Amino acid sequence: MKDEQVSRRGIPEATVARLPVYLRALGALAERDTVTVSSEELAVAAGVNSAKLRKDLSHLGSYGVRGVGYDVDYLVYQISRELGLTQDWPVAIVGIGNLGHALAGYAGFATRGFEVVALFDTDPKVVGETVAGLPVRPLDDLEEVSARRPISIGVVATPAGPAQQVCDRLVAAGVRSVLNFAPCVLNVPDDVDVRKVDLSTELQILAFHEQRKALARSAARDAAATLATRTLAAGGEA
Repeated sequence: MKDEQVSRRGIPEATVARLPVYLRALGALAERDTVTVSSEELAVAAGVNSAKLRKDLSHLGSYGVRGVGYDVDYLVYQISRELGLTQDWPVAIVGIGNLGHALAGYAGFATRGFEVVALFDTDPKVVGETVAGLPVRPLDDLEEVSARRPISIGVVATPAGPAQQVCDRLVAAGVRSVLNFAPCVLNVPDDVDVRKVDLSTELQILAFHEQRKALARSAARDAAATLATRTLAAGGEA
């Protein structure tokens, strides 16, 4: 068994997960009119070590130039091409509650190669509204809409209860990539990719690290207090 899970494109999944981070860092450099960047500078901007960054970029066939570094614009193009961002991907959002509203109105999708083309909900109070310039359609229209314009990515922004049924309908309509915001695990066929976004899990991980830091600070204070007590006692004995 291989140590690293490899994507269908032959690139380790861990590398694929870091490519958007590199792209974001490069975008910030490009906005500052930076022409070239060293692996060390880009690694710092992306929050990884430079050796890992160089290995990741080598999977794209990009090795930089010794003493010069990487051409920022060309590296942006290479990563964008590898991620499939040189074309627009039609996205449908199911579940237009507070989260669905926010996702539909997120301007960053359009600048990153994603176009929200359809919104769906089952709540009669929501269906018919216009959100971010798009009408909210009843979920029963999903198959008809996808037949007219195939949907590449489906976003599940529903509660946990209906999420699997919504996912099943997306898959049946031809969607092969699903972004899941529902607090549950979705079961899909092998040819369908699912990415789960669980904010509560991320907060719990941060809480773990905060607790560890608090315990370390407490232990340091206790050690300092013990040392001060022993120093005073030693002075009194003297």
